[in-house]
Amino acid sequence: MTSSDAPTDSAPQGGKQRTPRRGRGVLTVLGICAAVLALLFAGGRLSLLPGLDSLFGEETRDRSGPAVLKSIQDMSAYEAASGNFQVVVDLEKDARFLPDAVRGTRTLFVGAGTVGASVDLGKITESEVVVNEDRTTAEIRLPRAVLGKPALDPDRSYTVSKQRGILDRLGDFFSDNPSSEQAVNQLAVRHIGEAAKESGLTARAEKNTADMLKGLLGSLGFERVTVRYGDDQG
Repeated sequence: MTSSDAPTDSAPQGGKQRTPRRGRGVLTVLGICAAVLALLFAGGRLSLLPGLDSLFGEETRDRSGPAVLKSIQDMSAYEAASGNFQVVVDLEKDARFLPDAVRGTRTLFVGAGTVGASVDLGKITESEVVVNEDRTTAEIRLPRAVLGKPALDPDRSYTVSKQRGILDRLGDFFSDNPSSEQAVNQLAVRHIGEAAKESGLTARAEKNTADMLKGLLGSLGFERVTVRYGDDQG
């Protein structure tokens, strides 16, 4: 056999074996996956890196459409008191049989909002307003004050921290899931509403409404004005 008939799959000189192309392709894919996981553990979002926005000259454009008026409601309620509230929401979600490092979230959120208390003056009937012949005294019976829905203030509400497992980080990276933000917002609204019920806002609103009516009717010449609420016989 001549030298030209030597097998082509023999090892190269020096004893080094050439790595197959398929093996190098697998190593490349593993390297890309490792890089992605490293970015996720470093923060999950490239925007979290300091100075990255200014480095690439990021710009923000508002492409929102115009606001559309859907309906108009006539208001007859007099909002006589308003309370400012703040609550710290600590929401944790765990997966059964999986450690928190793999699957689970914990969000610490500070929610700030307001709750108003009002008296519906539109419900007053003629029988609930009694005026004497000389128009010097008046007695008015009003419905009880009620609390409005809590309104979160986005300028004063913020997320303090958010811990996520590996699977949750991957899910957030490939898709935007607003359910977690909605959950903490709903909890903050619920807790603020519960606090408003115990704050005495309705009593303050009733007092302020009575003072407003007494001052208004007093300027019209009434010397004595009595304001009662509900079934209060005063």
